[in-house]
Amino acid sequence: MAELGITICFAFLLDLLFGDPRYSAHPVRMIGLLIHRMETVLRGLGYSGTGGGILLVLGSAGLTLSFYFVIDRVLFHIHPALSILFNLFMAYSCLAIGDLLRHIEPVAAALEKGDPEEAKKFLAMTVGRDVAVLSREGICRAAIETLAENFVDGFLSPLFWYLAGGLLFLCMGFEPLHGAVGCILLFKTASTLDSMVGYKDDRYLHFGWGGARLDDLMNFLPARFSILFLWLGALFTGLRSFNGLRVAFRDRLKHDSPNSAHSESFAAGALGIRLAGPTFYPQGMKTKPWLGDGDVEVQTVHVRKAMALTRASGWAAMIGPMIVAVFYCVRMIA
Repeated sequence: MAELGITICFAFLLDLLFGDPRYSAHPVRMIGLLIHRMETVLRGLGYSGTGGGILLVLGSAGLTLSFYFVIDRVLFHIHPALSILFNLFMAYSCLAIGDLLRHIEPVAAALEKGDPEEAKKFLAMTVGRDVAVLSREGICRAAIETLAENFVDGFLSPLFWYLAGGLLFLCMGFEPLHGAVGCILLFKTASTLDSMVGYKDDRYLHFGWGGARLDDLMNFLPARFSILFLWLGALFTGLRSFNGLRVAFRDRLKHDSPNSAHSESFAAGALGIRLAGPTFYPQGMKTKPWLGDGDVEVQTVHVRKAMALTRASGWAAMIGPMIVAVFYCVRMIA
């Protein structure tokens, strides 16, 4: 249990300090390569419908977990410390709150310098929408929506499944750290499947169904818990926390996705702005319902406040794991 809390705390701090590690063998990149290869094989065999997509989910998840457990066992037999460091690095690689903030920082800085074109270049590295058509206000709105949505996808959901997997393995009498890292990798597999094949076009409407549904399922509880941690973050940063709750419970189910509007609607309420609405993608415009109230122009100051909200909410979510880590550290020292 001590390793479980200490590992995720160090992973969180590493992510805040250094952001996501960038190298060719990054776990998420390897998962993406595995999914691509498996898709090619399945389509080559004629499995291009819903059944093929389910096989893709089962195969990519099974192989990812198998590779993880084999590598961990090999390192453990070499030296137990290598296994602990490997699990720490896996957890660190799967948290992305620090990296998220690092991606939005140059967007905000460029806007503050009065250079929206430079801001668009940095924003294009993070979002899938067509940034060329965005006004200054549109850039600010897109940055805030990215912060809110990826607070769940990039941080809270991995954290949730890390803790859930660790507690499950602990209750079953197994090593909790293995269950924690295994579940965080399972979530990253689901997230990568959704980003690669979860499209509603002719090619992926049926084949990507399984991956998209698994991602929806694994984000379901974290998306709803996000309102609690964002509320705490809003309290810490002096934002309109109770207005965030009011808007979130009113607007959280307005989007087609069962999960994405929860954190976005809270952010809209806490900042006193509107988010979503007509959104331009390379495939064309998608009309989304507005989240939030009023006609306040979204400005760079709102982006800065959203960054502070994201950072504070991340710390709020880590209070429990940090208490556990400190408790066991004190016990070991005593």
